[in-house]
Amino acid sequence: MRKAPRKSRPRPKLAPEELFEYAVRYLAGRACSAGELRAKLRLKAAQVSDIDPAIARLRDIGYLNDERFAESVANWKVENDGFGRARVLNDLRARRVEPRVAEQAATQALEGHNEAEMVEAYIARRMPALAAGGKIEDQRKLAAAWRRLRRAGFSSGASLAALKRLATRPDEMEEPAEEEGAEEESNN
Repeated sequence: MRKAPRKSRPRPKLAPEELFEYAVRYLAGRACSAGELRAKLRLKAAQVSDIDPAIARLRDIGYLNDERFAESVANWKVENDGFGRARVLNDLRARRVEPRVAEQAATQALEGHNEAEMVEAYIARRMPALAAGGKIEDQRKLAAAWRRLRRAGFSSGASLAALKRLATRPDEMEEPAEEEGAEEESNN
């Protein structure tokens, strides 16, 4: 005979000191932004008014620093993942980093990097079949590669220039039409 599944009891909400201790344990396991932590604490707090004092206390003792976090994430995205500016900014925004801090971190991480060289390195590392195959004739492959480069955060100009070097008929290539929002984001 089958047993009925146990119903889990709702966990009690945390008082201010317990909330702070929970936040310290959470940060010990995973770095995050103040925005991410605020969302996590909102689920645990007995009172929403207890969240801001806990976050302020964490900032005061140096456990929570959005600038340091954003700089670390941006450097990782550029150096290890090889992503471009738009992707770095998008990932920082997804991690709930303030726009001003995200912009500053992305600018600093990309300082001294040439976008054309970054695109070439990305193609060589992430699309080896494209890089090693010689000249590409299939326009669908080129369009797919262009979309992938755009998702990786590279500007349309740098992406198109790199793909023209790989195309058999570069003079026939033209920039694919973009959605309005994608163009604005790539300019940011």
